[in-house]
Amino acid sequence: MAAVQWRSRGRNYDTELQRCRPEAAPVEFGDYHPLKPIMVTDTKTRRGARKGSTSSSSSSSSSAPADPLSSMLDGTDPLSMFASEAPTISHSRREKEEEAVGQDFEPWSSKRGEILARFTTTEKLSIVRKAPSPGSAVSEKVRTRLEELDDLEEGSQRELLNLSQQDYANRIEELNQSLKEAWASDQKVKALKIVIQCSKLLSDTSVIQFYPSKFVLITDILDTFGRLVYDRIWTMCSDPRPLPESFTVDDVNDTAKETCLNWFFKIASIRELLPRLYVEAAILKCNRFLNKSGIQETLPRLTAMIRGIGDPLVAAYTRAYLCRPLLTEMMERCKKLGNNALLLNSVMRAFRPEFVAARATDFIGMIKDCDEAGFPKHLLFGSLGRSLACADPPESERLTILNEAWKVVTKVRSPQDYINCAEIWMEFTCRHFTKREVNTILADIIKHMTPDRAFEDAYPQLQSVIRKILTYLHDFSVLFAMERFLPFLDMFQKDSVRVEVCRSIMEVFIKHQVEHTRDPVILNAMLHICKTMHDSVNALTLEDEKRSLALLIIGFIRMVSFGRDFEQQLSFCVEARATFCNLEPVLVQLIHACAAYSFITIPSLSSIFSRLSLYLLSGQVALANQCLSQADAFLKAAVSILPEVPRSISVEGKLRSSESFLLDFINNFLATLLVVPDHPEHGVLYLVRGLLNMVQDYTWEDNSDAKVRVYVSALPLLAAMSQETYLYSIPKVDSNETLYGGDPKFLSEINKLSETLIGQILDHLKTLGRDESTRRQGALAFSLFGVLLAHGDLRNNKLSQLAINLWNLSHKHGYCETRVSVRTLEYIKHQALQPDMSHLTDTVQRLALQSRT
Repeated sequence: MAAVQWRSRGRNYDTELQRCRPEAAPVEFGDYHPLKPIMVTDTKTRRGARKGSTSSSSSSSSSAPADPLSSMLDGTDPLSMFASEAPTISHSRREKEEEAVGQDFEPWSSKRGEILARFTTTEKLSIVRKAPSPGSAVSEKVRTRLEELDDLEEGSQRELLNLSQQDYANRIEELNQSLKEAWASDQKVKALKIVIQCSKLLSDTSVIQFYPSKFVLITDILDTFGRLVYDRIWTMCSDPRPLPESFTVDDVNDTAKETCLNWFFKIASIRELLPRLYVEAAILKCNRFLNKSGIQETLPRLTAMIRGIGDPLVAAYTRAYLCRPLLTEMMERCKKLGNNALLLNSVMRAFRPEFVAARATDFIGMIKDCDEAGFPKHLLFGSLGRSLACADPPESERLTILNEAWKVVTKVRSPQDYINCAEIWMEFTCRHFTKREVNTILADIIKHMTPDRAFEDAYPQLQSVIRKILTYLHDFSVLFAMERFLPFLDMFQKDSVRVEVCRSIMEVFIKHQVEHTRDPVILNAMLHICKTMHDSVNALTLEDEKRSLALLIIGFIRMVSFGRDFEQQLSFCVEARATFCNLEPVLVQLIHACAAYSFITIPSLSSIFSRLSLYLLSGQVALANQCLSQADAFLKAAVSILPEVPRSISVEGKLRSSESFLLDFINNFLATLLVVPDHPEHGVLYLVRGLLNMVQDYTWEDNSDAKVRVYVSALPLLAAMSQETYLYSIPKVDSNETLYGGDPKFLSEINKLSETLIGQILDHLKTLGRDESTRRQGALAFSLFGVLLAHGDLRNNKLSQLAINLWNLSHKHGYCETRVSVRTLEYIKHQALQPDMSHLTDTVQRLALQSRT
């Protein structure tokens, strides 16, 4: 392969752009739309097809599967079908019951999941189950009520031992299903037996940590039973006309009353106390069918019966089952008992926040009536504050609630008790009040926590106060204008905690500060916060931590703008550079913000690629602003430090070859050189030559093709420089196309340099052939072939022959994929159809012939 005489082909970029644009085709509207569902037309049954089958005729795409989401819009999906089959009476009544207790009532179903997830065990469990007696279905018809229950309690039993928690839950679910099946098959006594059997399991506290979950599982069965009984009696009352929701005992017919009494008599006959209590509590609402007072007379009796349970844990959970929907009754009990602070605290912690918030004023009245000695009032206000932080009390009562609460909180003498409660009420204050009230509470916290440096033992609570303020106050001009906010920050005197607080403030600022700012209050405060983070960096700080802090500070710098007041902007950048000199990414950002820093600050950076990219970027900015001498200096500086690039660099803590990063930079640099005018004192193409000389002298990795690939990348640049009109230019900057105007000497220099580069590439290809590096040789040959095809004037026979030789070499060892070859040939054929590219026809024929051989 002898060296050839290079000639760049002439380019008309506007014409080529027009050729690349796809042909426009009119869109025919009407019935067709690409997103419209496919319509399938059924035809008559084919001969020989099995019964019920049909054939269909449609377009070629009609065999596509139907959209599963669209196909279910007719209500045939499982959820819609299930909802349509649900009993309408129970559903409507459930809605009425929810309206009766209010939207803020928390149903038991939302609590049970939390309990089951929290109270678990790895110990083995056991269940005592009834073994079914033969002929029980017949005997149930003739036995008396008492005999039926005796059979339950004295019949044969079977004990399941060594059950895991999941097995236990599965067995309970099986009993629940058995209950429903028995009820559905009109075996009401059998259903009652299952409920009694399950209730007995609650007397076993051997695995005490699992008892709450056992309670939830078994009370699910009790609830199912109670609902079934209630619905049955309700249905009996609805014949022939539906029973109104606000019915009284006078509206209940005699048959329904008799059935209801029958259930209570059955339950009263249960000999053991615990199942008798639980089962009666399960059908407690059925009292409404029997007397006007409903459950009011029954509750005291059941409560007294619970005293007969010896195990205190079992008794406590029995009481919980009896009163779990009854907040109003519990509040009344608290009022009557007086000084029952522990019960009142439990009520506020157990019930849903919305339920408590709606009655916040009543709770405050009860708290004030409690005796301070029995249970501290600040703990009661803390429990109330937790609910009010999650739910809003009536708007007209909010200020009164805050004043009443703070009268108690501010009098707490123990700093730890005080901050525990103040932290809770800070969220209520931020949710509903202005900076004035927040500032008042901050002042009170400073007053309580400063003596004896009490704040040192309360950093978690103080951090929580900051987080709550930042959650609700996103206007930093308002935040920093609060008189006591910065003094509050001064209480964080432990370095690690102070930095964490500053970080949390910065994260909120970057997230919510959407507009640029020049507010001096914000700038001074944020500079102080950023300086605190910056000064925490030392030799032991991890790189990830440095990077994280730098990103936060950069986020702040980007939000500062003084508009056209360049003096103020420069003053801010000067202060920022002096303040954040230890974080290199921040200095890089300041170089982006201020061109004046380029010559001074870039050399101080430790990262060689940061310096390279910033020199190039600064040169591009200088060109865009017609500062040609500065641009020339920046680009020369970039070329001069290329030899300093190490062969390996650290990327995310791992050493990697720097070769790919260097090649990316050089390609970007080459693209910039197209618009850079030559310096009148340094000769033609002096920057291009300087770059290529540095590439020639650089110590590349062994067995690397990187240097030659740079030469391949330089050829398109030289070809672009030889055009009469350049592909792109910078407004008001005269590139070489204007300076030289197609001068023959300039074009001759370009061609000579191109021939030198091609000679170097061909020599390297020969070396690869001698070293039997066939794959690398083929890849490089195909790259050079692509450059010759795109940028060389293939009317020159020697250049055309070189292209064919490179094509053969790239295919010689099977490097080039058939698909790539075919697509390349198709492209050349397409180009040969153009009037100015007809000379490629012969090249196509020769390439195709070589491919076949």
